[in-house]
Amino acid sequence: MSDIKKIFAKDAMPPAGPYSHAVVAGPNIYVSGCIPADATGALVTGSIATQTQACIDNIKAILAAAGSDISRVVKVNVFLTDMADFAEMNGVYAEAFAHKPARSCVAVKQLPKGVPVEIECVAFNG
Repeated sequence: MSDIKKIFAKDAMPPAGPYSHAVVAGPNIYVSGCIPADATGALVTGSIATQTQACIDNIKAILAAAGSDISRVVKVNVFLTDMADFAEMNGVYAEAFAHKPARSCVAVKQLPKGVPVEIECVAFNG
């Protein structure tokens, strides 16, 4: 386990459970799912665009704590509780991930803390 590094980002929402913000293993950074919450853990409310941006801001903070940035993301998974939010989420997403990493977007029944969106990703650290 000494070759696996756990990441905690003080500028990102606190983990909502017993997990790390991210784990660096080999050349990859595996970022845990980020929900729309601020660094104090307070949920961000408002439009799906505002909440998506909060998720992305958390990802940016976590990647920075790992010594990387959003341009190094190679795979993203987006979870929505309502696919009617897809277009609005996608608008914010497209600006943040202009380099167009691989992505999945799925509808789920429910997300932690009742939020409508969660985003996780894998970034290349090498």
